[in-house]
Amino acid sequence: MVENPFIVGIPVPPERFVGRASEIAAAFDQIYNRSHLAIWGGSGMGKSSFLQKLESPQAWKDHGMDSSQAVIVRFSCESITPFTPSNFWKEILTLVKEKVADQSALAVEIDTILEVGKPTKDSLRLILRKLKIQDKYLVLLIDDFHVALDTNQEYDEDAMQRFLSECRNLAVHSAEGQYLSMIVTSLKRLNELGPKLNPNASPWYNHYLFLRLKTFNNSEIDDIFKTLRIPELREAIKENTGGHPSLLQTSGFLLHRDLLTANAPSVDKFVSDFESMTQQIFQNIWHRCSEVEQTLLMLMALSALKGRLHKQKQFDVSGIELIFSQREGELIKLEEQGVVTHTIQEEKNIYSFSSSTMERWVIQELWQTNEKWLQSREKVFLNLMSRQQMDKFTTAIKWLWNNQDKIPKILDWFGKLVAAFPKGFILPSN
Repeated sequence: MVENPFIVGIPVPPERFVGRASEIAAAFDQIYNRSHLAIWGGSGMGKSSFLQKLESPQAWKDHGMDSSQAVIVRFSCESITPFTPSNFWKEILTLVKEKVADQSALAVEIDTILEVGKPTKDSLRLILRKLKIQDKYLVLLIDDFHVALDTNQEYDEDAMQRFLSECRNLAVHSAEGQYLSMIVTSLKRLNELGPKLNPNASPWYNHYLFLRLKTFNNSEIDDIFKTLRIPELREAIKENTGGHPSLLQTSGFLLHRDLLTANAPSVDKFVSDFESMTQQIFQNIWHRCSEVEQTLLMLMALSALKGRLHKQKQFDVSGIELIFSQREGELIKLEEQGVVTHTIQEEKNIYSFSSSTMERWVIQELWQTNEKWLQSREKVFLNLMSRQQMDKFTTAIKWLWNNQDKIPKILDWFGKLVAAFPKGFILPSN
C-alpha cells in the first residue's frame, strides 16, 4: 500500500513538513538567543504545523542545537477555557511537570505550587530559576495566542493589560528571562489585536520579532508536489489554491488518492471533492473579514466574473479601481492573510484573488443574499462608494440572483487544472 503523503484536517507532522526554511531558521535563532518570536498568518497557513516542527528533536539537530538542553512545552490557548492568566500559567506549569517527570524534586515543587492556588508569572519565575541550576531553559510554543487578546466573562480589559505586561516583564525585565524563549502564533499581528496602548509605556508586544507566514512560493509548491511526479500540474494547482498551505494539502491528498486508485481519474470528481473539503476554510476566512473587507472581495469577484463572461455585458462594475485605491489598507491586510494578491500595471496596484476557488466561493456567497441583506449593508456600501457606484454594485448582485444559469460552470473555473489533469496515470507503488 502506498501511503498518502498529504495531510488534511490536522497539522502536518514534522517528518512531512515542507518549506518555511527561512522562517524555521529565524525561529531557531530566536530560541538560541533566548529571544521571542510572534508568528502570524491567516487561517490554514500552517501555524500549528510550524510549532510542531519546532518541537521536533530532528529539527533542533538540523539547526545545530541540542533539544535535550531545553524543556519544550507546546499548547494552544484555545485549550484553556475560559482563558484567564492563572489558567494560562497553570497550563504551562502542568506541562512542564510532565516534561520533568523523571526529576522528582522539581515535579514535587510544581505540584506544591499548583496545590497552593492560582499560579502567577512569579510561579514560573521560580521554575525558571530551578531550570537554570540544571543548566536548562524553557521554550514555550504557544499556538492561537490571539485567544489571550480577547476578553471573556472572567477576563476583562484590565486583566488583559496586566497579563500582557506580565508576559513582557517576565521575558524582558526579569533575570529569569534569559532562560526563556516564547514562540507564539496568532491570526493577525499582535499589535492589531489586544488592548489600547498606554502612550506613557513601552508597547506590550515589542519584545517579539514579528514574522508572517505567507502563501507558498513556486519552489515550495514544487517541493510539496514532487511526490506526484507531475510537474505540469504546479501552475494549475497554484492558480486554484493561491499557494495556500491547507488548499495545497487538500489538492495533493485528492490527486494522490485519485491517481493511485484509477487508471483514468475523474477531474469532475476531483473538483467536486475539492470544493466540498475546502468550504470550511473559505468560511473561516470570510467570517474573519470585516464587512468592509468582505465588500471589497465582492467587488473583486464581480469584476473577475464580468471578465469570465467575455463580451456578454450583463452588468457594470466600472470604477472599482478608484474604490480600491482608497482602501489600500484593507487590501494590504487581505493580501497578508493570503486572500488576495497584486500586480503592478502602469504604476498602479491591480488586486485579484490569490485563489480562483475563493473567487468562485464569493460569487456563491452573493447568490445567497437578498433584498433584506442589501438594505442592512447599505451603510457599509456608502462608506466605500458613491450612491451611483452602489447602484451599479447592487444591480450586479441582483443580476446574479436571476442569472445563475449564465455563470460559468464549475469546471470552467478550474480550466488550467482540467487541461493539466493526467489521464491514464497511476502512481508508482514505491
